[in-house]
Formats: sequence, C-alpha cells, structure tokens
Amino acid sequence: MQTLKFKTNIKCGACIATVTPHLEGLTGLKKWEVDTLVADKVLTAEGDTASLSEQIVDALAKAGYKAERI
Repeated sequence: MQTLKFKTNIKCGACIATVTPHLEGLTGLKKWEVDTLVADKVLTAEGDTASLSEQIVDALAKAGYKAERI
C-alpha cells in the first residue's frame, strides 16, 4: 500500500462531491481525503496500483480539477 499526496484546486464540499465518483471508480484506490483547510488543498490517497498517481491526476482532470503530486 502506498500513500500519495497531491496539491489540488479542490476548494469545498461541493468540489469533493464532484470528484467523488471519478475517484471512487479507480480500482487501485483504497482510501482518499482532501484537506480543504490548508492552502494547497491536499488530497491524500492510499492504494496499491503502480500507476495510481497518474490515474488520480487523470480522474481529477476529467472532473475539471488539477492535481500535482507533492
């Protein structure tokens, strides 16, 4: 299991609701959360797929959001 962190532009609960179906559809993603209280709006994700980082970035892009691994 790996833990990944991303700087995002997810700002609020409505944004989280928008990205949820995109992230929940990723098979290797086991757990995720977004801290909207910090300036970088950090998405923390846990999973066990080798390409998980790219999958998360792509899923957020499809939902209209940006993600940069930190």
